[in-house]
Amino acid sequence: MFRFMLLTSAAAVALCPMPSFAQSSSADTRAATTKDDASIEDQAPLAQDRSVANAEGRSPGVEATQNIDQPVDAADIVITGYRASLGTAQQIKRNSDAILDAVVAQDIGKLPDNTAAESLARITGVQVTRGSDEVTGVLVRGLPNVATTFNGRDIFTAELRRSQLQDFPAGVLAGLEVYKSGTADLLEPGLAGLVNVRSNRPFDFSEKFVVAGGIRGTYNDQSKKYDPLGNILVSARSDTALGEIGVLVNASYAQAQYRNAVRWASGFVPTELPAGVTVSPASVGRAFRIPERVGVYNDSGKRWRPAVNASVQWKPADNLEVYYDFLFQGFRGRLANDLFETSLINNNAQLSNVVLRDGVPDQVQTLTKTGGERGQAFRSTVNNNTNTYQSAGGLKWNVGRARISTDLAYTRSQYDASEYSFDMSQSSPTRVDVNFFTNGGSAFDLPGYDRENAANYRWRGYFESLYVAKGAGWQWRGDVELDTDVSLFPRLQIGARWTDRDASLERGNRYAYTETLNIPLADTPAGALALTPDAFRGNVQGWTSWLMPSRQGIEGNAAALREFSRQALIRIVAANPNDGGYRDSLNRFSVPNVQLDPFQAFYAKEQTYAFYGQAKYEFDIGSFSFDGLVGARAVNTVGQYTGRGTLPVVVNGVVQTDANGIPITAAQDVQVRQNFIDVLPNVSLRIRPTDKLQIRFGFTKTRTVPDFGQLNPAFSITPNQSPRPGTVITNPDGTTTVVTQPANDPRFSAGLQGRPDYFGSGGNPNLAPLTSNNFDATIEYYFSRNASITAAFFYRDLFGFFNNYVQRFRDPVYGLVEVNRPLNAGAGRIRGVEVGGQTFLDFLPGLLSGFGVQANATYLDGQQRFPVDLIPASELPPFVAIPSLSKWSYNAALFYEKGTVSTRLSYNGRSRFLNGNLVVDGVYSGEGTENITRLDFSFNYTPIKQITLTLDAANLLAQPFRNYAQYAVNGESRFYPRDVRDEGRYYGIGARFRF
Repeated sequence: MFRFMLLTSAAAVALCPMPSFAQSSSADTRAATTKDDASIEDQAPLAQDRSVANAEGRSPGVEATQNIDQPVDAADIVITGYRASLGTAQQIKRNSDAILDAVVAQDIGKLPDNTAAESLARITGVQVTRGSDEVTGVLVRGLPNVATTFNGRDIFTAELRRSQLQDFPAGVLAGLEVYKSGTADLLEPGLAGLVNVRSNRPFDFSEKFVVAGGIRGTYNDQSKKYDPLGNILVSARSDTALGEIGVLVNASYAQAQYRNAVRWASGFVPTELPAGVTVSPASVGRAFRIPERVGVYNDSGKRWRPAVNASVQWKPADNLEVYYDFLFQGFRGRLANDLFETSLINNNAQLSNVVLRDGVPDQVQTLTKTGGERGQAFRSTVNNNTNTYQSAGGLKWNVGRARISTDLAYTRSQYDASEYSFDMSQSSPTRVDVNFFTNGGSAFDLPGYDRENAANYRWRGYFESLYVAKGAGWQWRGDVELDTDVSLFPRLQIGARWTDRDASLERGNRYAYTETLNIPLADTPAGALALTPDAFRGNVQGWTSWLMPSRQGIEGNAAALREFSRQALIRIVAANPNDGGYRDSLNRFSVPNVQLDPFQAFYAKEQTYAFYGQAKYEFDIGSFSFDGLVGARAVNTVGQYTGRGTLPVVVNGVVQTDANGIPITAAQDVQVRQNFIDVLPNVSLRIRPTDKLQIRFGFTKTRTVPDFGQLNPAFSITPNQSPRPGTVITNPDGTTTVVTQPANDPRFSAGLQGRPDYFGSGGNPNLAPLTSNNFDATIEYYFSRNASITAAFFYRDLFGFFNNYVQRFRDPVYGLVEVNRPLNAGAGRIRGVEVGGQTFLDFLPGLLSGFGVQANATYLDGQQRFPVDLIPASELPPFVAIPSLSKWSYNAALFYEKGTVSTRLSYNGRSRFLNGNLVVDGVYSGEGTENITRLDFSFNYTPIKQITLTLDAANLLAQPFRNYAQYAVNGESRFYPRDVRDEGRYYGIGARFRF
């Protein structure tokens, strides 16, 4: 990976011979693998040797061999099983100078794992977040601040600093390495570490010509859809008059059609009921608190990911290699997301049949809502696309004691999304029966409502948006690794790296709010109406579908809907000539296309200059062997960040307004330059009392730089144009509503309650990098080539988490202002323990010897301080929980591998965690997520050595995703269920081949 692509000098043990404990296959075993009927367990030792040799030489700190010399004389065809892949991953972990965990190619795709992110979920200390039936985020030891590299090079998606790991289809991967402690030669890792994605190259194969790949079909039991997945690899190498030349091309395609169903209650639980709300029976009082609204959300769509990587290697001499690499990574999404919601307290709702919870008189078990706000819904159709290209070339040159390498790469990535959203409301308020605590969540029904009668629905509005994000950058590095004559320091490494990166984001939107015209839903030009699909499991949720146009009806009739919206806005503006919001909406719909909004854009240009030096040391004391690394990496970052904000025009301390009393705002262009230097030291020690036992200690410093969008210097303050308390509003059905004072927000003190006069938002160019001093220790015992037990202990001393925080303050000119912007949190700490083990039960007799087990568990304890800006100067910010950090995560797998059969049953889980870190009255107030577990199964049958047939199932338990809204009542903790999301089971059948 890193070393494979970038340098011969980057790895820590490049010149060391394979240690004695890294067993190699015997001649008899080698011969056995060439037989046509060779079993999986017979193939495994040789295949493992090859995989270890290929992985070493491409992983920083893990190379005992180089591609320049291929020591393994492998059989012509080797298709391996779990035994070989687990052993290979174990050897990589064992030989590395860094603390890491790995997944090798035989593992990826077998469980099944469609993407790199899915495979990472099974690694010790890694937790993942999921959405839309796939992994959407990766956390290492509880932290999301993970750097990503592809073959050791930096890679990113659009304007981000990292790549989306779910965009790497498993079919293009040779391996994954998760670096939990850094070394100076590594690209500077994020706070949590670094994930390197590694692809194949032609010199990885001893065969002159290889064709390999697979095809698979899957079925989702929730969307009821079938999808294809597949990949094909062709590799050739040949000796020519110019030297040995190898060429490899690998293409992959992965597709999924999904539909998740969510029943939810609002995370906003007001401290008191509005005055206009009536309650019966009177005996329950009004002291209870309920979520502000309930709803249904169906997340659905089709996504597919094409990917191609290619590599050319040339050895004009035994000590010189020149290479070129290319990567294309694509994502396509076509979404149709449905939402229905109804408020339980707005517009003077009547609450009846209220039943309080047993033992919790300030919470409600069930109720009925009538009157109040009409139910409303939307169908959002989204087209999104990502195209990422990386082109790179370099050389590796062995010159006696020195190994010199250099690598130059260019990366370009763009993400764009267009949305067409169609809004609906019910023609009149209807009865809603709610149960807030049923089967792990809230559920509701609309009894007596005819959901198939189009007369019961009205057109509420039409929304369009456009989002375009881009990024491009050059990166170069050069490295020198030098053997010395000093026995204590046998090797030195030095290197430099330069990058030139730019990033931008442009977006715009427009919305025609037309509910006041009371237009029947069937009268819009969006085509025929049909009930939205019901994807819920069971019958707990009563209201599951409603009438809406199809996805094609909305997107395909976008031009007609724009004109229909424009005509509707002309009527509304004529009836409301003083309403600036309607006039602005009409102007936006007076042009064919969505206009990009300069106030929502940012531009960034950044250069980095990095230098590192590192020494390998080793010595013996008696029978104990000691070795390790001492080094440092210095990085200078120079950035220029540009954005445009808006501020009210103020003259002599007075906000200027137009003829309609609307505050006048003016554009403000802002450009900020930043220059900061990070010095990242690393020190490690490995003690080997025996060949099987090793103990590690390490200290590193890591940092994560804020994303470009977070550094956007633009800041906007805009007036709150919502009606003020006391305003009388005429509803579309002719009734009137008096706007009341909003319920108290528990996030703010008594003096900051009420309707804000202005809202503020923007980035923060003064954000400092998030830094961590990391202390690690491990104990590792290796029984055999595929059996081990390990434990790791770690402590992270952190500072500066960046999150968006909402603040309020009173300004003498603007009044009450509510601001949302990113801030650095204070100090933090994470401590934890990881334990893991794996073995095959070879000591059992007969068929039982094919069983194997693998298990790991991670315990984390983490806290951070609130940002100082949110706490009075006289107080010390409190320690609060770190968002997304589960105290426990765990994996267990049972294998069986014998003869032509291999199978695996895998269990994966993590304990509950918080989604934010707001504390009110000493109690966390916000949202949390309940524990998450998954069970996956795979079965593989190899009738001949060249072909393996596969059968697999993912998410067999189909346990719903659940989270909750937590809040404080007089210093005590309360919670309501928030979301219950039903996700799909996947069943797959396919075949893999290699010739």
